[in-house]
Formats: sequence, structure tokens, C-alpha cells
Amino acid sequence: MKQLIIYLLAGLLWIMPVLANAALTIEITGGVEGALPIAVVPFDTSRLSSKLPVDIAGIVASDLNRSGVLKSMERTRLPANPHYSNQVQYARWRTAGQDYLVVGRVLEKSPGLYNIEFQLLDVLKQKQLLGRSMPAKKRNLRSRAHQISDFIYEQITGTRGAFNTRIAFVRAQKDAARKYVLQVADTDGFNAQNVLESDEPIMSPSWSPDGKSLAYVSFENERPEIFIQHLATARRSKVAGFRGLNSAPSWSPDGKFLALVLSKDGSPDIYTLNTATKRLKRLTTHRSIDTEPVWSSDGRTIIFTSDRAGSPQLYRIDVGGGKPKRVTFEGRYNTAASLSPDGKFIAMVHGERGQYKIAQYERETGNLTVLTDSSLDESPSFSPNGKMVLYASTRGNNGFLYAVSIDGRAKHKLSDQAGDIREPVWGPFESK
Repeated sequence: MKQLIIYLLAGLLWIMPVLANAALTIEITGGVEGALPIAVVPFDTSRLSSKLPVDIAGIVASDLNRSGVLKSMERTRLPANPHYSNQVQYARWRTAGQDYLVVGRVLEKSPGLYNIEFQLLDVLKQKQLLGRSMPAKKRNLRSRAHQISDFIYEQITGTRGAFNTRIAFVRAQKDAARKYVLQVADTDGFNAQNVLESDEPIMSPSWSPDGKSLAYVSFENERPEIFIQHLATARRSKVAGFRGLNSAPSWSPDGKFLALVLSKDGSPDIYTLNTATKRLKRLTTHRSIDTEPVWSSDGRTIIFTSDRAGSPQLYRIDVGGGKPKRVTFEGRYNTAASLSPDGKFIAMVHGERGQYKIAQYERETGNLTVLTDSSLDESPSFSPNGKMVLYASTRGNNGFLYAVSIDGRAKHKLSDQAGDIREPVWGPFESK
């Protein structure tokens, strides 16, 4: 019975195996021809009393590489190592084929307190595009590096960067006291923090729109129940523990409601739950399996997966109720929707002839574009700026995290050679 419940909770796709734990690293698996060349020179740290625990310029270069829009020059090929704009000989960087150049330095204000200064330079126009000075503490140097990446990305592309946001995922561990761990990490996979450890499966993490809480499904009481946990305090509460399935929580854009799947009245159906009053509203009533609800950005509709037409497809229903309308028609298997922040696109798992790939569906035109080339991909999740999709992919018995650009041309892997990671979800932009 528990295996059947896990199968349903996972969106009809997989049952989480238990494998070993290891640290995440970055592996670029696909680049973009025509990406804008940019050189990030190692920041000057010569005036510091001790070595920094992180390589700020290295983090920035890695972030920009993963965007697919920019291609960072390999450090061994840098023709010079300037740290200020007045040290730059632009002709050398033009000859090296670079469009942009990042230089900077780190100054020590007191032990553990720093000031990071950087400049973004336009090599062709020979002028500064951006210059900032940022205070930093030793413990938040990685975050500051991601912020620098965001500033640079936005200055060049006009789109807000999402490097300094967070991701959540479930890790399975073999031969550990706690076999399942819900973790939160930086978008490059580093700085992972445990949110919950359990002997029993943890599933379906969902970020609150303010980035301060996670909703998830836990089997810690030998049955699926939904909890909300505040990340800063670790305070949590059970919000759904009805008879049968309690699964697939999804936050409304205003943070006041959860969409969820309950089977307390029969087959699995979509409900909404007011998190303050605990009032439930049933949206679907069908003998089929309805699951994986996600909200539109305006909070007026919910997209969900249902097999009511004989195979899993995506449907849309108004939050006020009514008859569900089918959204996807191409192929016999479309599940696990994630909506882009502007509501124009849906990322999904698209299955054809036993191959399960991440695809993007354009709602206005109905065009479906397959983004990945592997065979067992799952759990797509849009970045908060809508330019990347995070997902999990099974290779052998292991689950890995990947991100792919919305055009499918650039992808990278957050590699865990000895572990199994599932159900990733990209967090929102957080209020400052």
C-alpha cells in the first residue's frame, strides 16, 4: 500500500530509491554557440590578512557560464590580470575576442568584514557599464558573489538575474541514520542546509512566494501528511493529515492558500486549503487521478495532471470552480507542470515511446518544444526570472540535478556521483 501511495505522490513517475550522499559540484554539459564572451579576472585579495574561503571571481564566472547567454573566458587564457579599470588595456581584450570584462578587489575592514569592489567594462566601447562597492561578512561571501553575477547579468541582458536565489530538493541517503533529507541550497548547489531528516520518504517540496517557508509531504507518521516549515526558525505545522492521500502541495501567489491533492472523499482530487482558516474547497470530482496542481501567476486558475482522458495530460480549472479544460494534446504523456513567472509557458515532462524529457509548451500558440535529450527526466521548475528550468534526471540508479535554458541550447548538471537527488524546486526572488 505504501508503495502505491508513493507512486501516486510522485506524479505517476517514480519511486525514490535510497542511495548515498555526497556534495554537489558543477559540470557544464552543453554550451551555447554565439553566447556573449566575457572575461572575469580574479579579484585582488593581496591586502587581506588571510585567504578568503571562496573564490569570488570563480563563482561569478561559473554563474555567468550557466546562464547560456554569457560565456566566461577560461582563467588560464586571460591575457592580463587588471584589478581596476585604469589598468585595463582594451586592445588586448579585443584581440582576445572578449566583449565584456569584470575586474575587482576585496578590501578588509576588520577581521571577518570586507568590502567588495567590482567593475563591468564594455571592451568594444572602452567604458564602464557598472561599478559597485558591497559590504560583506565572511559567512555571506558566496551570496555576495551571486549578487554580483545578478548585477552583471541584468546590466547586459536587461533581465533580472536569479543566481542569488535558492533551490530545494530531496536527497536519499544509504546507510545513514536518516535516510531522506530535505535540503535547501544555493542555485549552484553549494551551501546545502538540511531542513528535515527522516527515516521515511519526504516528497513534493513547494516554496512559499516570500521564500521563507516550504510545504512538503512527509511519511514520518507512516502515512502521507502535508507540513509547512518556516526555514529561519524550523517551526512547522501539519496542515493536512486526512484519511488517504495528502499530497502535492502548491502555494498560491499571495501565500494564503495551498492547492493540494486529497483522496479522503474517494479518488485523488484537487482541493484548495486556506492556510489561516484551514477551510477546504474541492475543485475536481472525478474517478480518475487528478494530481500535481500549480497556480497561475494571477492566482485565478490551477493547472493539474489528470488521466481522465485515458493518459496523463495537463488540464486547467478556475479557482472558483467549473469544468476542467484540457491544455495539452500533443503526445500521450504530459505531466508535472511548472508555469513561467509571466504565465506564457508551461514546462512539463513529455513522454514519447518510453522516453521522458523536459518540454516547454507555449500557451498562446500551442507549440511544444522538447528541451532535453535524456530519457528519464522529471520535476521541472522554472527559475524566478523565467530563463532557466531546473529538473531531475535519472542516469542508471542515480538521480541528478540539471538546469536547461528555455531555448534548450544550454544545460548544466549539478553532479552528485554517489547520491540520488529528486524533486527539485527553484525558489522565488526573496524580499530584501
